[in-house]
Amino acid sequence: MVRLPFRDSYYEVRPSKIIALAKNYVEHAKEMESDVPERPVFFLKPPSSLIGPGEPIILPRMSKRVDHEVELAVIIGKRAKGVPAEKAMDYVLGYTILLDITARDLQAEARRKGLPWALSKGFDTFAPVGPRIADKRGLGIDDLEIGLKVNGHLRQLGRTSEMVIKVPEIIEYISSIMTLEPGDIIATGTPAGVGPLKHGDKIEAWIEGIGVLKKEVY
Repeated sequence: MVRLPFRDSYYEVRPSKIIALAKNYVEHAKEMESDVPERPVFFLKPPSSLIGPGEPIILPRMSKRVDHEVELAVIIGKRAKGVPAEKAMDYVLGYTILLDITARDLQAEARRKGLPWALSKGFDTFAPVGPRIADKRGLGIDDLEIGLKVNGHLRQLGRTSEMVIKVPEIIEYISSIMTLEPGDIIATGTPAGVGPLKHGDKIEAWIEGIGVLKKEVY
């Protein structure tokens, strides 16, 4: 659970699951040497990987390369099952920034062996969110700048308009498979430019209209 500013108070985000899309930006799919999917490809990150403002990212000893991925995150506001795309936004509370931290070497090994990605995505501190939840009523997400710097150097820069599959269709697809509960998080994919992190790095990730998520790497 994390507490994030929302409207004039705080909202306690207690996701039963964190659902993250893979390859939802064309250029990122290319840099991962993958095809662009025709329908959502997603994986789960455990709620235990979630951290809020003020908590650092901890690099696991098990991995030799850990990468950053900045993503627009959708916070679900009410129970959603079998929701059509045209009604999907009625089930959204708001939006925040999520960093899908990934042990890239462990992911590559899993891909080679045809194994799931859970190990590479699921370490503690591998799902930072913040700095706040932007109310869906005050923020249109169709074309927002999204980017990330490490130690002041630009790594990722894109726009949410570059998503292959848009948020309503993502919610429709996922809710046809599993019930979405209030507080659940959907991370909608990352633009190109993912790269490695090391001890002592300082991350600044931003999405237009939401703010800047700052994280230190330990």
